[in-house]
Parts: sequence; C-alpha cells; structure tokens
Amino acid sequence: MSKANIRAAIVGWGHTSFGKLSGETLESLIVSAAREAIQHARIDAADIDAVWLGHFNSGMVPDAFCSSMVLGADAALRFKPATRCENACASGSAALYAALDAVQSGRVRVALVVGAEKMTGLDTAGVTRALSGASYQPEEADLSFPAIFAHFATAYAGRYGDPTEAMARIAVKNHRNALANPLAHLRKEVDLDFCLTPSDRNPMIAPPLKVTDCSLISDGAAALVIAHPDVLGGLDRAVGFRAAEQVNDLLPMSAKDLAAFEGPRRAFEKAYASAGITVGDLDFAEVHDCFTIAELLTMEAMGLAAPGEGCQLVREGQTEKGGRLPVNLSGGLKAKGHPVGATGVSMHVLAARQLTGDAGGMQVPNAELGLCFNMGGGAVANYVSILEPLRA
Repeated sequence: MSKANIRAAIVGWGHTSFGKLSGETLESLIVSAAREAIQHARIDAADIDAVWLGHFNSGMVPDAFCSSMVLGADAALRFKPATRCENACASGSAALYAALDAVQSGRVRVALVVGAEKMTGLDTAGVTRALSGASYQPEEADLSFPAIFAHFATAYAGRYGDPTEAMARIAVKNHRNALANPLAHLRKEVDLDFCLTPSDRNPMIAPPLKVTDCSLISDGAAALVIAHPDVLGGLDRAVGFRAAEQVNDLLPMSAKDLAAFEGPRRAFEKAYASAGITVGDLDFAEVHDCFTIAELLTMEAMGLAAPGEGCQLVREGQTEKGGRLPVNLSGGLKAKGHPVGATGVSMHVLAARQLTGDAGGMQVPNAELGLCFNMGGGAVANYVSILEPLRA
C-alpha cells in the first residue's frame, strides 16, 4: 500500500518538445500539452473540474491574460474555472500546488495543470530584461540573472574555493543526459575542456559564468492531470505525493548568505520530514539548474553533500546516471531547456514517467522514489515534491 501523504495524484501527462519552436505560439503550446495530458489520462475533458496555468511572461509575449487559452484544448472545457499562477521560474509548481490544494480539499475532483512559456519571440537581450523582473528592483534592477548567479558563485568561491571545474562537470553531465531525452532543446554533448575554457563559442557572460553555465532560452509546455483518490479506481496509472512543500525566502540578495541556499535547504528538510525519508532513500532527482552553480548549491542544500563539499561529490560522479543519486537525467534546464512557466510542470511529468517505467533511455531501473526541486528567483520561491508510484 502507498504511503502517499497528499490526497491528490498525477494520473496523466503531456509534454511538448522544448526548443526554439518558431512554428508554435503560446496558445498552440498550451493546447498541445493539455490535449496530450487529457488523452494520456484516458478521461473525458468534461470530467475536469478546474484548470491552472503556470506562466511567467514578464513581457516576453503580449498575452498577459491567458488562462482561458487552456479551454481551447477541448470543447468540453468551456466554462470551466481557469486560473493563471505566476511565481517567477517556479510558476509551473505554483500552478501545480494550487491544484493539489483544491483537489485535496474535495472542492475539485479532477484538475488540469499546464505550464507554458514562449520565450524565443524576443532576442537574448529582450529575454534577459524580462527575466530580470524577477529580481529585487530597488537593489538589483541593473543585474541580469547570470550576474545574480555569478554573485552566488563568487560568494561560494570566497568561502570554499573555486567551483568552476565542478560547474563545468555539471554542464557536461547534463548535456550527456539530454542525449537520451527526445524532447530536450539541446541534444549535443560537450566536453570538459570546452566548458572550462572561455572562447568565441563559449564566451564569459558574467564571470565566472560562461555560456555553458547558463540554461537555455526555450519555448515549450507541459501538462498534468491531477485526481482525487476517490476517482483513481478506473484510471490506468497514478503517481502520488509523499510530500509537496513550499518555502519562500527574502527577495533581496543583500539579505541572504549567497554561499548557501538557505530557503531551498529548509524546503528540502520539510519535504523529507513530511515524507518520512532521508536523501539516501531517493532514486533520482530533477532539480533547478538554471545555472550550473545552482545545481552545485542544491546538492548541498538537499543534504547530498556537506557545505563546501559539493565539488568533490560532482568530481566523484555521484550525481551521474548510475551514481549514488542521478540528478537531472532529463538534461535539466541546462540542456533540456527552460521555458520558464513550463519548467516545474515538466519536472513532475518526467518524474512521473520515471516512476511508471516510461522514461525510455532516461529510465532509472526500479525507481520508487523521486524528487523535484523547482526554484523561482535567486533561491526565493522553493518547491520540493517527493513522488512515488501508487499501487493498490
């Protein structure tokens, strides 16, 4: 019998390709992912009670009021309540957690969650400006997000030593993992020397971060169908939540220790306590590697390595496929792509596929317990889910 602590389960999912999808609009991406999730769940769209959409935008597209775009996926969705959720790069998880709350309460029996972003309509400078809206404007308005995470890397280096080799190894790992993900934006292997060395093809963006340390500007969408346990009997598959915890930290960088992820650490601790597990019980993790330094800091925040020891963990290959805890088997944001509003939902789709043996070349044998960590801003909005397959 399952030990799931949350009375809501994933019963279907959809996921578009991630990348520069010039033939797709925000609406077409939303509709495609939603239709796939409904079909995969083998339910009638009329049985969906409510819809949540995770979407950051911040000026990347003119569609500021887009929750009802989901209703275009099926005529039976017309007149269903639909709500857009925004929490920076964690907008997808914000939508998912809102749906979980509604389903657990009993007010909603079946929910549809979609995360989507259309980013490539702007040039890189335009996207950089849009994303900077997720920082603390009184102090950080002139900083890009690469510059913000460069501050984390610099603080870490000052306390524990230079992390750039470990960051490069993370990039190499995640690019290699993406080769097994047919939906990934960049399915191209890179070697350690290339990631370590600034060059015309790998320029310095915000020292010490180079292009290979930064996630991709991507289009894409992902979707989940969430159901109350009362309706699970007639469905083919279910993935339950042992924990779903959110912790928000202060917004200004100046108010935080940049050599550590304190908000994420607290979110992980709450999730482990809720699930009754330790980090050693996990079979895989999908984590928010918006920049390679973020994955390194996350390894320490989640307790996989002590503070300052994450670099050694990475050098030893403990987060590789087949290692102690495989991390970002999908390629992560680094190579799978990072369509902002879609990211949190995508992580949960990929975790659900792992836990039902449907992950193809990414599959971890006999995966029973997986973790998703989705983060908004500079370790500000932190969501940790611990998932397991549900069996009678």
